[in-house]
Amino acid sequence: MSSAFMVRGKFVDIENRKIFPVEILVSEGKIVNLNQVSSAPNRYIFPGFIDSHVHIESSLLIPSEFARLATLHGTVATVSDPHEIANVCGLEGVEFMIKNGNQTPFKFFFGAPSCVPATSFETAGAVIDSDAIATLLKRNDIHYLAEMMNWPGVLSGDEEVKKKIAWAKKLNKPVDGHAPGLTGVNAEKYIKAGMSTDHECVYLEEARHKAKLGMKIAIREGSAAKNFDALIDLLDEYPDQIMFCSDDKHPDSLLEGHINQLAARAVRKGKDLFQVLRACCITPVKHYNLDVGLLKPNDAADFIVVEDLINFNVLETYISGELVAKEGKTKISPVTCSPINNFNTNKVKAKDFELIHEGGKAKVIQALDSQLITSTLMTEVPSLDGKVVSDLEKDILKIAVINRYQPNSKPAVALVKNFGLQNGAIGSSVAHDSHNIIVVGTSDEQMARAANLIIENKGGLSVVNLRESFVLGLKIAGLMSDADGFVVAKDYIDIDIKAKELGCTLLSPYMTLSFMALLVIPQIKLSDKGLFDCDFFMFTNVFGQEKGI
Repeated sequence: MSSAFMVRGKFVDIENRKIFPVEILVSEGKIVNLNQVSSAPNRYIFPGFIDSHVHIESSLLIPSEFARLATLHGTVATVSDPHEIANVCGLEGVEFMIKNGNQTPFKFFFGAPSCVPATSFETAGAVIDSDAIATLLKRNDIHYLAEMMNWPGVLSGDEEVKKKIAWAKKLNKPVDGHAPGLTGVNAEKYIKAGMSTDHECVYLEEARHKAKLGMKIAIREGSAAKNFDALIDLLDEYPDQIMFCSDDKHPDSLLEGHINQLAARAVRKGKDLFQVLRACCITPVKHYNLDVGLLKPNDAADFIVVEDLINFNVLETYISGELVAKEGKTKISPVTCSPINNFNTNKVKAKDFELIHEGGKAKVIQALDSQLITSTLMTEVPSLDGKVVSDLEKDILKIAVINRYQPNSKPAVALVKNFGLQNGAIGSSVAHDSHNIIVVGTSDEQMARAANLIIENKGGLSVVNLRESFVLGLKIAGLMSDADGFVVAKDYIDIDIKAKELGCTLLSPYMTLSFMALLVIPQIKLSDKGLFDCDFFMFTNVFGQEKGI
């Protein structure tokens, strides 16, 4: 615990909408007092930033390394859903995240993952039922029921879903929502069932409707899904109901910035400074009842010092009175850990990716840059010897998902547009939500090479071209590296560049690739069991005209 010290600067009193020079006395990790003085250095002090919804796993970093990067940008806490590792390793995965996070000063507030598996239409590595949810929610280090993605189950009164929500209510812990595109009577029913937040809003009218019904709206700006510009005007209408989050953020973009970037963008758009900082620093604390200080006497000394109130360049970050980052340098030491994983599949061959051409038009998944949603294209696709081949001119490639939990499973193969590859393939064992292996490529041979690199490493991101192959290993559950976060960020930047050298024009190729298996987000996706119509929650064929698509 730190000894007594003084911090001087201009205090941004968010709740009273004032800025004035102060001397802040900190002792034993707490705020002793804030004394207004006649003058102070021209720098600004206010409570630390909070990411109101994030999957730490998507940074490809273990929690302790995430903390070393995030604190550089003034983030002192996260509301973290360990959904990804739970779908791979179950309760052992949740325990891993909590234990590793507790070895740093950073404040991780983990939730009980509500949807493991996310759906019954894919193969996951674990099941967390309502009894296990009850066990988790009774823990003091589990702070909420994480995003209830099974909104159809909520609306239909699914018994397991009802039990999970009931436990959260009984223990007075918030329930996070997840209902992209849900409006009208169904949204009202969903919210009345207990959902208190939504980070999945894409359109302003949707977010406005949910906010009017009482929801907190977490405006998301991650590495792939970017909704800030569409939703930020809601801050003017519902300033007490807005939070900011990243949801999924890769290490390269975390190295560049975090919630501080959203504060700067909001201010540049002319939004009220105090409302912006309320969304960044206060609303998450109050909504989730977080043990994070708000710069009041006897609070934990969780605060930041920034250079100005325009760019929010962070000079110092303090957590419980400990200086954890200063002028772009972390003060948090690395933590060693014992890897956990769940990986049991055989290598694949090129012929495993063959797709028979059945005649007529094919359904093609259209990836949308910077979005989780997809659209569907019905089009003619070329064939050779009765089998579908890639159409590089139209940018239509094969995509496949391989079950990583059971050996000798046949890959599910479909078609995708907008990845832009002109040769080679990319692959990943980060494939939401069940994290099977997902690959996209210009030929069956290249797809097999990309998949086998991941299988050999029991997890990772891969890229292959006609001559070379590269992999970023992710030995923690096939989701995270235990290496130095700054090194992982550099390695990720390198492999991202290599993917784009193949012709990929997507802003974040690997993040977008991972969402092509995300069945709870419309419109059409691919699981290890086949092509899936997310609007009707049913499997569909690549060829044919079934209901829904």
